Amino acid sequence: MSWWEIIAIILAALIGMEFFAWYAHKYIMHGWGWAWHRDHHEPHDNTLEKNDLFAVVFGTIVFLMFWIGYYVSDALWWAALGITLYGVIYTLVHDGLVHQRYWRWVPKRGYAKRLVQAHKLHHATIGKEGGVSFGFVFARDPVKLKAELKEQREAGVAKVREADLSS
Repeated sequence: MSWWEIIAIILAALIGMEFFAWYAHKYIMHGWGWAWHRDHHEPHDNTLEKNDLFAVVFGTIVFLMFWIGYYVSDALWWAALGITLYGVIYTLVHDGLVHQRYWRWVPKRGYAKRLVQAHKLHHATIGKEGGVSFGFVFARDPVKLKAELKEQREAGVAKVREADLSS
């Protein structure tokens, strides 16, 4: 396998993970997996959340991909590496930057600020219904997200905290 093929596989897996993460967040975590994800949307002082079980499950799947890839398929092994790189980015952005589990820094401008705003708007809904910004790395314009939340509230699709729409 050439280096170009390896790089292509890693990048495809890394970029593809944002699409998988969006789908899993919207339809699994805010669907049948809400029992694990709920505490992530509720205030608490715990170091760990039930929501962290998703990382254990997904990490186990990637471990199996590395293991099978080692014995069966180089491409699978490199895809697992791309997924792992996405996991590192996710952990730093979502857990570190947005939820400040590792450090206390609030960005004042740029794309980091946009990421934080988009995810805060994701948390503006009460309960699992409705919502915006289910991805983790690609953040849409917060002004558009607020407008979408207002539409969802007016249509009765989502319960939205008013304070989150006014700022």
